[in-house]
Amino acid sequence: MPSFSTLVSLTFAALLFSCSQEAQQVESAAAPPKDSWALADGSEFPAGRPLARAEDGVELPDGTLIVADQRYGLAKIDTNGNVEPFGNFDAVDYAHNPPEREGGPNGVHFSADKTDILTADVFSGQIYKTSVEKGTTEIIYSHDFGVNTAIEDSTGAIWFTQSTQNITEERLFEAIARPIPDGVLYRLPPVTGESMLVKPEAVLEGLNFANGFYLDESKNRFYLSETLGHRVLAFDLDIAEGTIANQSTLSAIPSPDNMQLNHDGRLWVASPLSNQIFSIDVETGESFVVFDAQTDSGANAVLEGLRRSELGEGIVDLLVPETIGDMPGLLTGMIIGESPESFYVANLGEALIKVSVKQP
Repeated sequence: MPSFSTLVSLTFAALLFSCSQEAQQVESAAAPPKDSWALADGSEFPAGRPLARAEDGVELPDGTLIVADQRYGLAKIDTNGNVEPFGNFDAVDYAHNPPEREGGPNGVHFSADKTDILTADVFSGQIYKTSVEKGTTEIIYSHDFGVNTAIEDSTGAIWFTQSTQNITEERLFEAIARPIPDGVLYRLPPVTGESMLVKPEAVLEGLNFANGFYLDESKNRFYLSETLGHRVLAFDLDIAEGTIANQSTLSAIPSPDNMQLNHDGRLWVASPLSNQIFSIDVETGESFVVFDAQTDSGANAVLEGLRRSELGEGIVDLLVPETIGDMPGLLTGMIIGESPESFYVANLGEALIKVSVKQP
């Protein structure tokens, strides 16, 4: 549970988030205006809402998007908005046919050399590896519980988060309804010689819904979202040893989810409860809202979520249509490609939000 001082900071932050647009535009010598965008600045992509649970994704150099899709495993979206299955997940027996079988492609990330894509299944516990060039998929690890996010580092090790001990969607949402400290960060050692990825190492345990994370190997830093802890954690990272140390709270924000480092070196973190994306200074922890789709009901939901956090309660019943507003689905992340000219807002709905960034 967050400390009292953390809750005070969170409450103060939430009040700031619900301020009027005019107040947000007030300039200050100590805090110059920062670039930010609202839902009205973006547009749904592709048109017609042809996706299914587009929780996360990556952008190829030519602008093609590869995103999570509950029907296919992964879907490819070309620059004209045409959608087709990607990765031939049928060959590895992927299926989403509830209630008999649930598929939940979730975190989607490039391999270290960007030749493959890793997809974590938050229901089945599978970690899939898909060749970008060949469009073929293999299962590289099957976890006992759902896997939220999986990322490969430069040594070939794969780090992944277990949000909670779930094997179904229902059990996953139980851990959002009330904090259950069974979230874990794991590391699969790299394959050497004839060895196989057999047993993961638990790197960090006791988390209240471990979620998205980011490895910054250039600065030897590791960042992780603890969603029901309402905080982004920071660590020193030793890639060679496969360890993290010196835990601290980089920033206290409501329900942090997926994260990615932006072109300006700031860490972008999605907040489903706030219906916003935050931009965080990795040196100071200072943050501001860089994408805002918050509704009036959503602002009230943030305050209620913080009140419940003090009581050790969850937020699942606050993630309702009134909080989501005009977003296609619950906001979960962002796709930042090689070009700074645009980014996409990922969510649990049927389309992304494409935001064109105006260059000076």
